[in-house]
Amino acid sequence: MDLKQLSLNTKKVGADFCVVGGGMAGVCAALAAARNGVKTVLVQDRSVLGGNASSEVRMWICGAHGSENKETGIIEELQLENIFTNESLNFNVWDHVIYGKCLEQENLQVILNCSVYSLEMTDDNKKIAKVNAWHTHEQCFYEISAKLFADCSGDSILRLSGADYRCGREARDEFNEAHAPEKADDFTMGNSILIQIRKTNLPHREFTAPEWAHHYTDETAPKRELVPTGHNFWWLEIGGMQNTLLDCDNIRDELLKIAYGVWEYIKNHPDGRGHDWELDWIGSIPGKRENVRYMGDVILNQNDVEAEGKHFDDIVAFGGWPMDDHHPEAIHYPGEPTIFHYAPSPFGIPYRCLYSRNIDNLLFAGRNISTTHMAMSSTRVMGTTSIMGQAIGTAAAIAVRDSLTPREVYSAGKMVELQNTLMDQDCYIPWHARKMSDLTKNAALISSNGNDVTAIRNGIERSLDGVDNGWWGNSNDYLEYSFDKPVEINGIRLLFDSDLTLEKRMLCRYEEEGFSAEYPKMMSKEFMIEAKFADSDEWKTVKLVTNNKQRLVNFKNLNLKNVVGCRLKLLKMHDENSAGHVFSFDFL
Repeated sequence: MDLKQLSLNTKKVGADFCVVGGGMAGVCAALAAARNGVKTVLVQDRSVLGGNASSEVRMWICGAHGSENKETGIIEELQLENIFTNESLNFNVWDHVIYGKCLEQENLQVILNCSVYSLEMTDDNKKIAKVNAWHTHEQCFYEISAKLFADCSGDSILRLSGADYRCGREARDEFNEAHAPEKADDFTMGNSILIQIRKTNLPHREFTAPEWAHHYTDETAPKRELVPTGHNFWWLEIGGMQNTLLDCDNIRDELLKIAYGVWEYIKNHPDGRGHDWELDWIGSIPGKRENVRYMGDVILNQNDVEAEGKHFDDIVAFGGWPMDDHHPEAIHYPGEPTIFHYAPSPFGIPYRCLYSRNIDNLLFAGRNISTTHMAMSSTRVMGTTSIMGQAIGTAAAIAVRDSLTPREVYSAGKMVELQNTLMDQDCYIPWHARKMSDLTKNAALISSNGNDVTAIRNGIERSLDGVDNGWWGNSNDYLEYSFDKPVEINGIRLLFDSDLTLEKRMLCRYEEEGFSAEYPKMMSKEFMIEAKFADSDEWKTVKLVTNNKQRLVNFKNLNLKNVVGCRLKLLKMHDENSAGHVFSFDFL
């Protein structure tokens, strides 16, 4: 075969929805769209998915403060899968947990190692018609056509469409933001290369950094927390005074010099602070915090973040991380590396800042959504961007089904449906309760152990404001619905407690061997669904699950007729000494 000719080949791919960027926002967007029936393509320019959370960068997934505000939905599903199958929290296995979830998903095609470099517009220049990409491993071009596009690349490559965007920091008076600089500028937060270390009982050995690295003394070392415990060296950061895109390689090279020099300083310090630690890994790819932000119908700003009582009618996601505003001089700044300005947890993120105001078929999720610099300093963290991703993927499914633009999902009155669908799929929306089916609401409900069952149908599927909102049961305890006349059951939805107090995130440092991630004790591992039919007094097993590892469980297409009773019976929890906790038992 003529390799010269092969390199000129173009693979043409068609889809309803094309997601560019395979970080956590893009993964969640693609999975959500595909699960809601949309033919989806996910294009990623790296060999792994996960972006800043992947093995290539290794930033932990942060989100809203407080366990009551933990992000659920697809991001919780991924993290539960990870601690179940990857107990030692190996980053390379985590990569494949994410990739595997996408591989097994119907309607979803993942294209790795493929960089978008241009796009083509429709004749009126209002919509993206296709994106063009180069596959570095297959050495061929890809041409991907779709009805809708999402930019989850973080770097906002689809701004090539002419989509309105902004960079840098707004002036204080533009949005009346008290924390913004007095005058607008082009400065941003910088990039970081992270370090992972491992505790060891080996005899202390000196570490010698490469000759090309910086070599520090007490006088010249960066004015930072130069101790080995408690962090992932996120403050190894530069680039905010440069262009974090155009200068990325130069920034990376300088970060490597700094990182090796910092570790040499810590490891060899005469006070012994680093003697029990060994260098496990130093990144080669800078993790980015900020560069280009799109402009939507709403530009979220500091006052929106701080407005505890302001609840957008189109809320589809929420934040709760502080406004974490890194100084643009980064490690060269002698003061604190970041200022944590207060943000309530949670605060609402509206749908209208997740689509373009001038490109009719462009959505986005991640650090590039329609915000000011100050608001972005909170919304940029990956727990938050993940639920944004699920929101736009779900919105894309509604738009494709009804032939709507992203804006029309809002203007045509589809927001309640979007919000209800997200909650049905375990995306918590603050100040909203999930709607139960009429069949669920009209049935009589009891528990075998006499514990309170009131909350099972209240639509609030987490402990909140001191209220449990669930039912507790031990092995062989059950919840039982009864109907005053025979009914047909087509589907059942269960929501178990996955213990939102557990962080479930990857580690920034590793202790000595023997670590094992903790799985939620009260999650039901084995359970059954039983039904009683009008022609019999016996309970029959409809579903038996023996190795459950997820909080949301749906049984569809059951086609059960003439049902007069239905039970959820708990058999075994993941910790056999723990009771099980259930938040919802509902009929679809």
